[in-house]
Amino acid sequence: MRLVVARCQVDYVGRLTAHLPMANRVLMVKADGSVLVHSDGGSYKPLNWMSPPCWLIEDPDVWTVQNKAGEKLVITIDEVMHDLKHDLGVDPGLQKDGVEAHLQELLAEHIKTLGDGYTLVRREYPTAIGPVDIMARDADGGSVAVEIKRRGEIDGVEQLTRYLELLNRDPLLAPVQGVFAAQVIKPQARVLAEDRGIRCVVLDYDALRGTDSDEFRLF
Repeated sequence: MRLVVARCQVDYVGRLTAHLPMANRVLMVKADGSVLVHSDGGSYKPLNWMSPPCWLIEDPDVWTVQNKAGEKLVITIDEVMHDLKHDLGVDPGLQKDGVEAHLQELLAEHIKTLGDGYTLVRREYPTAIGPVDIMARDADGGSVAVEIKRRGEIDGVEQLTRYLELLNRDPLLAPVQGVFAAQVIKPQARVLAEDRGIRCVVLDYDALRGTDSDEFRLF
């Protein structure tokens, strides 16, 4: 991991173009080759980034990050205030609790719970920022990324949003739809998800297991 604090300007040139004017920012270069640009605000989401496979060319005043598609992240550096490298070692990855892991397994087995014609691509679909719980295809063959939680809250929607932004950069997958699936979805999370075009699905754990709940039911 390399962290550089610098006054810089950032330009993204590719299918889309974006410009960040000169300001103090944190440049993060990861061992997997990804390069992320952060500010001191805006939560944890980078202002711009380039995902691997890509390569970094460093000149004294300009960093150029390019991928196989020819897209470029050009970082023009006015001043470097801090430059630190550190080996973080191998990360064991996020460990899901038993219920979430089992929900993922059950939904993969019964993928048509999401809709008629849905098919499973794979569980734990790898990306540069972590695995997507389930990748599937809908009845029309479109790509669908599914994030599964026991309790669906805003942070889960933000996580799925980051996956979708990354996956939609891949021309072989785009456009990728999002499904936020949980046993319970908080109202605020549902509003945020639907505002971003993400479909919410409430999962019945007992129904997926093929068993009935012991709780009394009115209907």
